[in-house]
Formats: sequence, structure tokens, C-alpha cells
Amino acid sequence: MNSLSLIKRASRYFDDYPSLAKLVVVCTITGGGYVAYADASGTGGSPSVLEEIKKKKVVVLGTGWAGTSFLKKLDNPSYDVQVISPRNYFAFTPLLPSVTCGTVEARSIVEPIRSIVRKKNIDVSYWEAECFKIDAENKKVHCRPNPDSSQNGKEEFVVDYDYLVIAMGGRPNTFNTPGVVENCNFLKEVEDAQQIRQSVINSFEKASLPTLSDEERKRILHFVIVGGGPTGVEFAAELHDFVNEDLVKLYPAAKDFVKITLLEASDHILNMFDKRITDFAESKFQRDGIDMKLGSMVVKVSDKEISTKVRGNSGEITTIPYGMVVWSTGIGTHPVIKDFMQKIGQSNRRALATDEWLRVEGCDSIYALGDCATINQRKVMEDIAAIFNKADKDNSGTLTVKEFREVIKDICERYPQVELYLKNKKMRDIADLLKMAKGDVAKEAIELNIEEFKKALSEVDSQMKNHPATAQVAAQQGTYLANCFNRMEEAEKNPEGPIRFREEGRHRFRPFRYKHLGQFAPLGGEQAAAQLPGDWVSIGRSSQWLWYSQASQLAHQGVGGFRLDKTFRLWKGFQSHLSSSYQQVARYSFGRIIVHTLLTPLWQCWNNLLSYHRSITNFVE
Repeated sequence: MNSLSLIKRASRYFDDYPSLAKLVVVCTITGGGYVAYADASGTGGSPSVLEEIKKKKVVVLGTGWAGTSFLKKLDNPSYDVQVISPRNYFAFTPLLPSVTCGTVEARSIVEPIRSIVRKKNIDVSYWEAECFKIDAENKKVHCRPNPDSSQNGKEEFVVDYDYLVIAMGGRPNTFNTPGVVENCNFLKEVEDAQQIRQSVINSFEKASLPTLSDEERKRILHFVIVGGGPTGVEFAAELHDFVNEDLVKLYPAAKDFVKITLLEASDHILNMFDKRITDFAESKFQRDGIDMKLGSMVVKVSDKEISTKVRGNSGEITTIPYGMVVWSTGIGTHPVIKDFMQKIGQSNRRALATDEWLRVEGCDSIYALGDCATINQRKVMEDIAAIFNKADKDNSGTLTVKEFREVIKDICERYPQVELYLKNKKMRDIADLLKMAKGDVAKEAIELNIEEFKKALSEVDSQMKNHPATAQVAAQQGTYLANCFNRMEEAEKNPEGPIRFREEGRHRFRPFRYKHLGQFAPLGGEQAAAQLPGDWVSIGRSSQWLWYSQASQLAHQGVGGFRLDKTFRLWKGFQSHLSSSYQQVARYSFGRIIVHTLLTPLWQCWNNLLSYHRSITNFVE
């Protein structure tokens, strides 16, 4: 019997008996081999088997920090992932202010989503479209392509899901101020930064025309930034350096007409930073000639003037002529999120409310993370009776220190405000909290009833705070949720979370916990401010090379497509003041030996990288 006849017979056999789950026939012949494979399909297949191997459909809305972090960490092959976003790239947003002035090229801070998807070993696909409606009841999302991606922008389509991950971020918050949308520039996307860069150049070109009066030149070259947060402050610093280091050389006649104004509604800029950083930033801006108008609230923006109301000035309206306005005053809510919030009864909130596991409240199969959501941390006092009953194992009606210690770990994990309260009150043990409520009693002899227990925990909920709307929070949430999805089946069988105080058993996962890793505020002039965990504050030139070292790490890791060329563009400025950093650090308590030990290898590392970069450049050329 020849090999071809054998294959034909095997094929007819599979056709006659399709109910066989699997059959493999291996025929070895001199010089080669043939393999015939059949899998259950058709009328003879078992529907239950097919249902078991069917993958869960996960739809991800958004390609920002939260959505991209989720995609990068998700590695469970049991999901079929569909990414939908009008933006087909991930952007490293902390460097957007640098893009506005050309310090960083836009291509250096973006990474195509399709490139990220291509590297995954699971089923992930991407569609360039926007979601305009979420139907939680039927588990569907309604989408339409971008106007540039479709013929008429009206080809709508519907996508089913088993799990929905909403990571759409936010949009600029205009506070419904008249004229903002029509006349202001925003700094939220890469396209915004490129538009600002073009507007700055156009302003200088226009002001150079011979037909304009000096008064008109002053107006055109008056750049106004609304918002004294990190983005507004960094853009003001970048613009100041750009004008004084580059543009005044190209447009020498415009030097005396340039003015930069920063408007902030509160009493200080960088309110979320340590007061030492705030004071340093304000004093530096004053030295640089950046006009800060604190306590000024914008009430109207026209095409040539911006109207402000100064707090404590009898409501008087002041009008300021301008050439360009950059609006950076916080985060608003997308219309589709507002519509969804109304449908699920959250219409009075700024963002989607989720539980500590990032599930949207009232929607078990929908998760929300990043700027479009906020965690609604459960209060201890809401569950105080359930906590007491769970801890009181002997049902005596009183709670001893020993009984409370057995559940304190689960309590601190479920209600992080308890641990934060103990830390702020400098209490070493939970018994100190109970003793404070009971009075002068030996710790081990403390025995509380329900009312005394309520008194002990009455102030704990005052420590609750919402997470800041930053890239750091969004990235950690995306990583956390991906880890939950990766272990979903395992956690169903072996829950790893804290005790359910209102129900039996344990939660599937540990709640999300944000770990603050510090924050930077570049202030221009090769100076920056850094606030790191442990109440460590660093200000000045020594902090700038920390920012540069972070940039080199991004280049090494390929985060956000941050390319190696940018790292070496920073080398010149880094090298110019690294020697002064030696002296500055030596003046502190580190000592010369530690300075030499820490900074010499860093210096050598940078020189090695520079040599490598030159060799690569010469090779390419």
C-alpha cells in the first residue's frame, strides 16, 4: 500500500466518524513521514467541550497609561482581547511639555499600539475607533471609526464583551468657562504639543512683520498659561528656556516684547508638592521674570483678551491682552463616561466609582481605571458591626486585644485607612488604639463592647484620600488588574484576599494599593524639584540629573518608545553641571568617600554610553 492511498483512507475514516474527539495517525516511511490529525467538529462534536475551550472576550477602551500597562502585563491565553481607541499609540505624557518647545521630538515619546500587540503571545487585536455608548445590560459597546479612518465617519459597529476594561482617561476641564474651547490650546495629547509648538513659532514670525505697532507686538508675544499644576509649571519653564536660549537668537528684535504669565486660582503653584518645593519654584519664576498672578480665576476668554477675577478684590474683572493661551487646569469627564454614569446611577460624580478591586460599582464585569475612575474606598464605620461580630469569635459581646489581633491584618488590608491612622498617630500597636478608647488599662486586659469599639475607630475614616490623577497611579492600576486577570481561575479556587466581613469566605484578590514612588517637577534652567518617599525633598541642579537618569532608564527599557537619541541630547546639559553636583552633594552629610563611590561609576557609565552611541552613529553613517 503506497503512502498516498493510506492518507486517502485515513481521510475517509475521519469523515465517516467525526464524533471521535481526537485521532492522530503517524505513518513513517523511509526518507520522511506523514501525520494525519482530526479534531472533533461538526455534528458529532460535543457542545460542552466547545463551550469549555471558548475564550472570554475582553474589550479594552483606551491606550493611555492604564490601558497600555494592562495590555503589557496580561499574559493569560484564555482571553481574546480587543483594544479600541481613537489613538493608535501610547504616549509618554510627562514629556509633553518638552515636545512643545522641541526639547524632545514627538516621535521619541510614542510607541505604536500595534507594535505592543504584535509582541504578545495571546490573542490581541486593535481597532482605531472611538466608543460612544456603553450598554452594560447587554454587554455591548457601540463604536464608530475615526473620521480619518472611514469614508463618512458614520459606519457604526457593536462589539460584545465578557469583560470590559474602561481606560479612556479624561479630557481638559474647562469648568464651562466661556471661550476656552474656541480660543485656548490644551496640553493633553501629542497633537496638542505639536500645535502649541507651531503657534509659538507663528507668534514670533507674526511679531517680526514691519507693519505692526509695538503695542501689537507685545500682545502677540504675550504667552499666558492657565493652571499652576505640574503641567502648567513645566510648560512655563520650558517656554522660558526656549525663548531665552533659542528664539531670541533667531528673532533678536522681539526680545524686549516677550512676556510669560502664569495664572493660578489658588494662593500657590504646585500645591500637591511639599511647601519647600512650592517656595523654591515661586522664587525661581520671579527671578526668571515669569509673571505669576496667584488667586486669579479666569472668567472669560476672547480671541485677543482673557478676563480674570482676583480673589479678595471685590469681584473686580481684569482684562489681559494675549497672543496665545495654554489651558491646563485639571481633568474633566468624557461624554460617553457621563452618559454611562447616568445609566448606572452615578450622575453626581466627577468620575466612575469603583471598588477596591477596580470594578465599577453595580457592574461586576466592568472595570475602570486611570483618570476616568476613582476608587470609592469603603468606610470602616459602615461595616463596624460586621467587623465586631467577625472578630468576636466566642460571641461574648466583648472584644479582647487577642481577638482583635487575629483579624487586624485583614482589617488593614481591607481598610487601609486604619493603618494610615495608626501611622499618623504614631501608635506602635493596635492595642494602643483600643487603650485610647478604654482609658488607663493594661493593654492585654482591654475588653471593649460594641460602643467602645466604635469610639476607638470613630476617627479612622478621616484619613481616606482619593488617589491623584497621575500616570503613576494609572500605570499601577493597569498592572494590578492584569495580574488579577492572569490569576482569575486560580483565585476562584483559592481566594487570596482578606476576610469578607459582611459575607463568608475571603475575597478573590487583595485590594489595589497605590505605592507612591515620588514625583518630579522640572523648573527650567537645568533645575528641577523632586519629592520622593520618606519625606525626602531635593531641589536644584542636583535633582535635574535624577530626571536625566530616569530618562536614560526609559531609553534602556524602551518605555513609551523613548529613544536613545534623546538620552544623548540630554548629555550635554547633564555633563555641564555634573561636576558642580559633586561639590553640591559633598556639602551635605554624604561625605567625600560616598560621593566618590556613588558618582564616579555614574560618570563612567555615561561616558561608556556616549562612546557606544558614537560608535553606533559612525557605523550607520
